[in-house]
Amino acid sequence: MTYRTRLAEWLASPLVTNAVIGVILVNAVTLGLETSDTAMDVAGPLILTIDRICLSIFVTEIALKLLAHGRQFFRSAWNLFDFVIVGIALVPGAQGMSVLRALRILRVLRVISVAPRLRRVVEGFITALPGMGSVFLLMAIIFYIGSVMATKLFSDTFPDWFGTLGRSAYSLFQIMTLESWSMGIVRPVMEVYPYAWAFFVPFILVTTFAVVNLLVGLVVNSMQDAHQEENNERTDAYRDEVLARLAAIEERVSLRDK
Repeated sequence: MTYRTRLAEWLASPLVTNAVIGVILVNAVTLGLETSDTAMDVAGPLILTIDRICLSIFVTEIALKLLAHGRQFFRSAWNLFDFVIVGIALVPGAQGMSVLRALRILRVLRVISVAPRLRRVVEGFITALPGMGSVFLLMAIIFYIGSVMATKLFSDTFPDWFGTLGRSAYSLFQIMTLESWSMGIVRPVMEVYPYAWAFFVPFILVTTFAVVNLLVGLVVNSMQDAHQEENNERTDAYRDEVLARLAAIEERVSLRDK
C-alpha cells in the first residue's frame, strides 16, 4: 500500500470527514458574525482570525487530496466543486471585488460534498433536471398564455398589475405562489369583472396544484432512484466481499487437503 493510498483512506475516514464538517459549520458562524457590526466591534480580530484558520484548513485539505489522488482528483465532480469554492474564497475582496468577497459564504456549501445524505439529495435533484426542463417549458407556455389573456382582459382597469405582458406574468406568478392572491389581486379584480374567477381559479389549479406537484414528484422519484442505486452498490460490494472470503476459505481447505 503506497503512501498515496494510505493518505486517501485517511482523508475519507469518518474522523477527517466529521472534522471537516465541524470546520465548515464554525466557518459558517464566523461568516455570519462578520455581517454584525456589534460582533465585529467586540471580537472583530478574533472572528477574522478564525475565518483565516478555517480557510487554511480547507486549502490544506484540497492540497492533500491533490497529493493523494493526483490527476484523478479532477475527475470527481465533487472535488471540482470543492476546488472552485475554496478558490473563490482565496480571491481578495478589495478594489471592486466585494461581490467575490460576499461569495465566501459559498464555503458552507462544502458540507454537501462531505455529507453523503446531502450528496444523495443533490444528485437526485441533478438527475431530475432533464424532466424538470420539460415541466418548466410547460409552465412557461401556460404563463405566456395566461399573461396574454390577463393583459387583454384586465389591462385597461388594472394597468399596475396587468398593463403589460411582463406585469401580467409577475402578477400571475404572485397568484401561483398564493401570496396575497385573493384579497390582494383577485377580489379587487372581481369587483370590476365579477366573472374573473373563471380565469384565476383554473390557473391556480393548473399551476399551483398540478404542475408544481409534478416537479416535486420528479425530484422525489429521482432521489428514490439514487437511493436504490446506492443500496444496489452496497449489496454488490457485500456480495463481492463474501465471495472473496469464500474463495480464500476454499483455497485454505484445498491446501490442507494436499
